[in-house]
Amino acid sequence: MKKNMGNADRIIRVLVAIVFAVLYFTKTVSGTAGIVLLVLGAVFLVTSVVSFCPLYLPFGIKTCKTKA
Repeated sequence: MKKNMGNADRIIRVLVAIVFAVLYFTKTVSGTAGIVLLVLGAVFLVTSVVSFCPLYLPFGIKTCKTKA
């Protein structure tokens, strides 16, 4: 897997994952919507750790800096 996520993208995803977790664990969002947010947050967290987003591939998106 080639990296296709830049640092800004990774930081934003981690912050969004934290917000989703806080919303779920404070019971602000519960039920099915809460579980969906929690799973989405986990996906954001994993993709930011590995610096790779599979959804970027079909669209040719690459937010990381290329080495010249």
